[in-house]
Amino acid sequence: MSNTGSEGAWPWLWHAKETSDAIPRATTTLLVIAIAALSVFSLFRRRNHTTASLPPGPRGVPFFGYLPFLGTNLHRKFAELAETYGPIYKLRLGSKLYVVVNSPSLAKEIVRDQDTEFANRDPNIASTILSYGGKDIAFSSLGPYWRNLRKLFVRQLMSNRSLDAFYGLRRQAVRKALSDLYRKPGMPVDIGELAFLILVNTVMAMLWGGTLQGEKRKTVGTEFRKVIAKLMVLLGSPNVSDFFPALAWLDLQGVERDMKRVHQRLDAFIQSVVDCATQRRTNELFKQEKGESNSNEQKKDFLQIFLDMEMNLEDNHSPMDKNRVLKAILVDIVIGATDTSTMVEWVMAELLQNRNVMNKVVRELTEVVGEDAMVEEHHLPKLKYLKAVIKEALRLHPVLPLLLPRTPHASCVVGGYMIPKGSNIFLNVGYIHRDPKIWDKPSEFRPERFLEDPSKYDLSGNNFAYMPFGSGRRICVGLALAERMLLYVLASLLHSFEWELPPGVELEFSDESGLAVKKMEPLVANPRPRLSPPELYLSR
Repeated sequence: MSNTGSEGAWPWLWHAKETSDAIPRATTTLLVIAIAALSVFSLFRRRNHTTASLPPGPRGVPFFGYLPFLGTNLHRKFAELAETYGPIYKLRLGSKLYVVVNSPSLAKEIVRDQDTEFANRDPNIASTILSYGGKDIAFSSLGPYWRNLRKLFVRQLMSNRSLDAFYGLRRQAVRKALSDLYRKPGMPVDIGELAFLILVNTVMAMLWGGTLQGEKRKTVGTEFRKVIAKLMVLLGSPNVSDFFPALAWLDLQGVERDMKRVHQRLDAFIQSVVDCATQRRTNELFKQEKGESNSNEQKKDFLQIFLDMEMNLEDNHSPMDKNRVLKAILVDIVIGATDTSTMVEWVMAELLQNRNVMNKVVRELTEVVGEDAMVEEHHLPKLKYLKAVIKEALRLHPVLPLLLPRTPHASCVVGGYMIPKGSNIFLNVGYIHRDPKIWDKPSEFRPERFLEDPSKYDLSGNNFAYMPFGSGRRICVGLALAERMLLYVLASLLHSFEWELPPGVELEFSDESGLAVKKMEPLVANPRPRLSPPELYLSR
């Protein structure tokens, strides 16, 4: 009876007999040691997690947290707080916890070392509506659905082969814009609006260029621009319902109501386009069955490719779900185009401010393209200096300076601090890109810094001091198209025209906060044709 306590605790071990034991005594001893070691290790890990403190951060007020002090320019406020609280800090905004990461080493822990743990999203109300309930690539959470959707998108639509096939449509949209500019010599041009029209028209041509024809296509383009502009405002609007989910049903600021109204308009004409494409596909299948299909018919657009693909994202997806998935992806592509147009405006502003850099870009274009030809995409790999200019502009003016927030699916430790499950993590790339400990004279626009070692800073997020498109699993999936279009549009505008500020106009670089950071004051400039043969501008 003296070992009753031991037998009660470990009955399956201490009832072992030397003569009839299924487990020899030596093995039993090793098991006890192993279990004890695992228990100590598990306890140490738990204590390490539980004793890790939350990151430092500013004090707030009861109930509201730091929300009353946040202001409207989020990325500027976050940069200011980084100077006080260092590489990582927390903010309590209403009932939600936000963590801001301001150093490459800690960013690496999130996007590389613990990428899986931090690959989820916690979309706000406006984003949830826009993405059809998180059905798109940007806002859906990590899992089989997201992985299959991303694989489909990258391999089928963003592959070099697919993008090469749609070069004709991109070329047509750019040439039309250049022709329109040529016909209005000396007229001031809103660069941001011009870039928006080029990019959105290009993307729409790629999405459904073979589906919509004539007047209907023009109508869709005009309506699309209005809707997207309104959507971007709503997406960037701070919403009390996001910080206090318990009050979301009240919709105190009307963001949910307004977003649903605008999204309804967006959905209506995207659905009409999908219906047209579906009917066209049905007609083509019918012709194939009758042996009447013409292989020389117009090339398929993105939408036709989507409809031809088997979208086996999840076994329980109904046809209605797949329709929402399709529309959510189309919206992702169009939103990406608007972000690219924002970057065109920032690059042009920096070039107009730095005329010596502008002159170097023009000289390179003249050497590569010549003065008797327009820019083609096969010229782009040779434009080393223009690429460096774009990289430098992306460093100083990343469109998403905080990227899209990540949400850990379990509590993690980053930089020795506890990051609770469900918190929202911002990677403050806008601050990292201007950190004087990383960059020499960080406020200067100096493209040469990217010529010294071009492979050191690419756009793929492999260097955690430079991540304008993000990094890891959540890097921008449209990067391949964005990189091509940004370089092609800028090269075409700069090679075909000389650009000057209107008399008496001074440049300023203030920005406005939102989902994407744009110039507060539109950039206006006067174009003057550079190339002598007029037929270059008039041919498409």
